Amino acid sequence: MTRRGFFTAAALVATTGAVGWIASAQQAPDAERLTFLGEPVTAAQLALGQEVYAANCASCHGADLEGQPDWRRRNENGRMPAPPHDASGHTWHHADRQLFTITRLGVSAIVPGYESDMPAFEGILSDDEIVAVLAYIKSTWPERERGFQAEVTVNDGGGS
Repeated sequence: MTRRGFFTAAALVATTGAVGWIASAQQAPDAERLTFLGEPVTAAQLALGQEVYAANCASCHGADLEGQPDWRRRNENGRMPAPPHDASGHTWHHADRQLFTITRLGVSAIVPGYESDMPAFEGILSDDEIVAVLAYIKSTWPERERGFQAEVTVNDGGGS
């Protein structure tokens, strides 16, 4: 193979790989299985969710969804630190509907009288943005946690 032929072949392989990567990026990971309240999650929702999370949630819950240090121990004000949203936390223990309600209306909407430093995002984020953030968070969980959370959601009447 000539030098020119080698570079032409390499360029063709790189272009084919890039086209394949772009096509796969258009779909959500495990697109056929990742849902929110029974509706399929799209790549566009995940991208929006990641962006909205970074702008509105990461300052407390961490850029990598790691939560605040000692998140299981109350702060001096008696409130709990922001928990992680990755697999090390408990977010995946809750049904989609509960996660949406907590994000939109605050923790006290699920646990009356509970005081939290987390604001209610109603009027700050649209319902579509809240769904996108929660879908993004779900997309980061390992299969085991996603499966558990999907069952909890179904048992709560929220689809599969």
